[in-house]
Amino acid sequence: MRVCSLASVQNCIELGQPLQFSVRDEGRLLLLAKGQVIADQRQLEDLFRRGALVEADELVGLVPVARRGTPPQRPAALSRAWDRCAQDMRQLFNTEPAALAEAIDGATDELLGLIQAAPALALSRVVRQPSSGGGHYGVRHSIHAATACQAAARFLGWSDSDQRRAFQAALTMNIAMVDLQARLATQVSPLTARQREAIHEHPHRGAQMLADAGIRDEAWLQAVRLHHELPDGSGYPAGTSERSELAEMLRFADVYTARLSDRADRPAISARQAGRELHQMAAASPLAGALIKAFGIFPPGSVVRLVSGEMGIVVRNGEKAYHPHVAILTTATGEPRLSPKLADTSRDSHAVSALLPAHAMPMLISEETIAGLIAAA
Repeated sequence: MRVCSLASVQNCIELGQPLQFSVRDEGRLLLLAKGQVIADQRQLEDLFRRGALVEADELVGLVPVARRGTPPQRPAALSRAWDRCAQDMRQLFNTEPAALAEAIDGATDELLGLIQAAPALALSRVVRQPSSGGGHYGVRHSIHAATACQAAARFLGWSDSDQRRAFQAALTMNIAMVDLQARLATQVSPLTARQREAIHEHPHRGAQMLADAGIRDEAWLQAVRLHHELPDGSGYPAGTSERSELAEMLRFADVYTARLSDRADRPAISARQAGRELHQMAAASPLAGALIKAFGIFPPGSVVRLVSGEMGIVVRNGEKAYHPHVAILTTATGEPRLSPKLADTSRDSHAVSALLPAHAMPMLISEETIAGLIAAA
C-alpha cells in the first residue's frame, strides 16, 4: 500500500466538508473513512502531528480545493512534512530489493505532493541547505537533485509522466553510494583507493540495484548508468560518448545542487554563482538553461540586501529575473523588524544590491518561518 502524508495533500481538504479519501495513522489503521469530516483547524493540526497518512491510490484524479478559492496551504505543516520525508528517505535507501520499487513510488508520491502544494517552498529547501547538523548529506542531496530536475522538467513543459521519471531517476542516481556521500561531505583527507572505486562504479551499480528491485523503465535505468558520462567520452564508468537527455539533466542537477551545500573541503556558493558555473559548463544546453531559469537569479529562500540597507528573504520570483519579491526582515541598521514588510524590488528604492549567504541574517530564522513568508507572498 503506497501512502503519503496528510500534510502533503492538505490542499485537497476542505474543513467541514466530506473527505475525498480515507485517513490512516502511522500504523496504517483507519482514522477517518472517505466521506467523513475534519471539523476544524485544530483537528487537522492534530492529525498532522500524529503523522496521518493517505493511500496514494485514492488521490488519483482529485482536484485540490485551493483551486476552488479555499485558503492557502498551512506552511508550518508543510515544513514539518518536508523534514519527515527526509527521515523516511534514509530508511528507503536501506530497503530490501523486494520492497524497494514500492518504497520509491511512495516517496515520490509524497515529495511531488509537497512540491505541488508549494513549488516556491520546494526551491527554497534546495537553496537554504544547512551548513551543519542538517541530517544525512547523501539523503538531502538526493532530494535536492530530484527537486531541481522536476523544476527544470516542468519549466521545459515535459509531461507529468516525464517529470515523474526525471524526479525518480535523480532521487536514485546515487543509490549505490548514499552513505559514502555523507562521509565524503565531512572528509578532508584524500580519497582512498576503495572510495575511488566505489565512486567510479556507482552509476553501474545503482542501475543494477534498481533493475534487481524490479524497475523496468529503461530510460530511468539508462539515465542512472550514464549520469557521469560526458559527450567527449571522458566521463565514467564506461568512458562512453553515449548520451541521454535525461542523464544530462541528472548530471546538471547533481552538480548544481551539490555546489549549494557546504562540504569540508569547500564552502557553499550562492544559486547565482552555481548558475554561472553551470552555464560555463554547458552554455549550449537547453537542459542546463532550464534548470538555471527554474531557480532564477534570486531563488525563493535567498537572503538579500536592498539598496536601502535593509535585509530580507526572497519569497517569489518577480516578472524580471533581477526583481524578486522580498520579505524585508531588518531595518537599514540591521535591527530586526517587528513584522515583515513585502517589497517589490523593481522599485528603485527597494532594488537588490547584494545576494548574501544565509548566515548573514542577523537573527535566526526557522524553516517554518521561511515557509510562512513564502506562503503569504
